[in-house]
Amino acid sequence: MAKTQISYTEAMKQLEDIVQHMQDPECDIDNLRNYTQKGLELLQVCKQRLKETDADVKKIIAQIEADELA
Repeated sequence: MAKTQISYTEAMKQLEDIVQHMQDPECDIDNLRNYTQKGLELLQVCKQRLKETDADVKKIIAQIEADELA
């Protein structure tokens, strides 16, 4: 899975599904390992998207403040 190909919303949905599967008493250790790895990948996608959004918002705020001072 290419990390840039999945949206934040879809990554969060998949994480929620993974948590549900991991909480199932029938979840065996092999599946738990796979879910953990997939969850880590999805968390990295979410973290990157949040960092990018934070940077964008900070740029917009800085621009607004600069425009107000001009």
